[in-house]
Amino acid sequence: MLKIEHLTKSYGEKKAVDDLSLEIRPGEIYAFIGHNGAGKTTTLKSCCGILGFDSGDIRIDGVSILEDPVACKKKLAYIPDNPDLYDFMTGNQYLNFLADIFGIEAEVRQERIRRYAEAFELAGNLPQPVSSYSHGMKQKLAVIGALLHQPKLIIMDEPFVGLDPKATHLLKEMMREICREGGAIFFSTHILEVAEKLCDQVAIIKEGRLIRSGKMDEVRGDASLESVFLELEESAC
Repeated sequence: MLKIEHLTKSYGEKKAVDDLSLEIRPGEIYAFIGHNGAGKTTTLKSCCGILGFDSGDIRIDGVSILEDPVACKKKLAYIPDNPDLYDFMTGNQYLNFLADIFGIEAEVRQERIRRYAEAFELAGNLPQPVSSYSHGMKQKLAVIGALLHQPKLIIMDEPFVGLDPKATHLLKEMMREICREGGAIFFSTHILEVAEKLCDQVAIIKEGRLIRSGKMDEVRGDASLESVFLELEESAC
């Protein structure tokens, strides 16, 4: 579903991502962990076509994002850690704007908007301007917007930041359901307990380089993910 091949991205003389290769298959929830500035967000944005990169390639469901970025973007959704939404729109206008972009028919979009908004307890706020939303409400709106076109791949950067416990639980359940239906999830998180319980696979990145990846049970072994992460961080120094 997602294949990253020798991805390299620099900002001036600093390599934010250094020859990173990773593959995520249908049905997998893949955690991406590392300290602040390790290169996680740069990698995720490169996968979405938001950032260009110096070398390598990224394929979404077999399609190169360099060769056909529009086709790739139709197959995926991206949820950033701090959603930058259109504050001048109402929640309804924003969601219908996204539905227009993806060509979702009126009856289908209305049913999906209703279902997701009720699930996240946001239905009563959709007529209000996004500028009046709290961070958590904006995060919920971004999640609903990402789900509207039923993407095969969802890429998320710290998706649980700002969500209340009920919404966090709901999002986890939705992530599992998407993968049961053959989709895939690739997300960064600093909440290692969540990654440990939720994910099939995990990749650990330090200073732009992949230092460990594989099945969660194999990477973790008999220890906790936190202890493995800290040990790898120290040994990679």
